[in-house]
Amino acid sequence: MFSQYLDKFSGGQIYLISSLGIFFVFFIVVTILMFRLKKAHVNYMSDLPLEEDNTSNTFKPLQS
Repeated sequence: MFSQYLDKFSGGQIYLISSLGIFFVFFIVVTILMFRLKKAHVNYMSDLPLEEDNTSNTFKPLQS
């Protein structure tokens, strides 16, 4: 079935098929990584913007 499609490819269609393949591979990898995340890490990252301790994150310019 797929050999019929591969025989009829012109020059421009290979770019369409390869970009579709890259798209699916990227989102499959992202989905796998998302399911492998630990719940504790997700909770820690979600609480970061709400923390009020800004002493360690302040920008200190270099003294010259």
